[in-house]
Amino acid sequence: MKQQFLSLLILFLLVQSCNRFSAEGTSKQKIVWQPSHQTDTGKDFSEAATCNGIVEAAMAAAPSLKEYKVWSLGNKQYHHADSGSNTKILHTSAVIDGKISGYAYELKKSNKKHPEVFISIHNNGGTRRHAVWGYIHYGDKYETANRELAGRLIKAISTATNLENRGVLLDSTTGRNDYRCNSSGKLSFYSLDENINKAPYRVLLEIGDNAASRDFLQNPANQKIIGEAIKKELIAWLADKK
Repeated sequence: MKQQFLSLLILFLLVQSCNRFSAEGTSKQKIVWQPSHQTDTGKDFSEAATCNGIVEAAMAAAPSLKEYKVWSLGNKQYHHADSGSNTKILHTSAVIDGKISGYAYELKKSNKKHPEVFISIHNNGGTRRHAVWGYIHYGDKYETANRELAGRLIKAISTATNLENRGVLLDSTTGRNDYRCNSSGKLSFYSLDENINKAPYRVLLEIGDNAASRDFLQNPANQKIIGEAIKKELIAWLADKK
């Protein structure tokens, strides 16, 4: 009986040691969160509000990492600080009346933190699907790793909710607007372009649809579930990568 107790005690201490090692290993990683700042994405619907709720929940979830949020909402020093598309030159790389865009401000702020992982949170629109999508950048050397990360995050979200998993897509496949990556020449998401965003691991998550998922997304309880699911899987991915 005594030997059995000692065996259980040793096993418990080993598990605790592994958990502590995992937490210490990931706590050194810098993570940047970029919630959408778009408030022009539907009548009586603020994508900025829903996405910020998800990000705040993720950042509040244990364990605590070196996490930062980049958000231009309401900042009048920048153009399109509360609207605009991530794939349009006018809304991203353009300088208007001497002002850079809200997106440009957010990426400059992120780069100063030198994060290992950058996660952008958005809601989709016009899909008629209550679903979740992952987007990664085409053509840089981290494409494969980013595909794995995005795939794991959207699977975690889908498992924790009733959102359909629509898979991981390349930003070059959207056919939207006119912003292009200087390296590939292909249509791209400004926030994922390796020439703009210096984080090696960069993903953009389209969570729900602003019409099909409207009530679901506006529910703070659902935002919390999604944020916590993202954080939990991010921690697991960081631990596996190390």
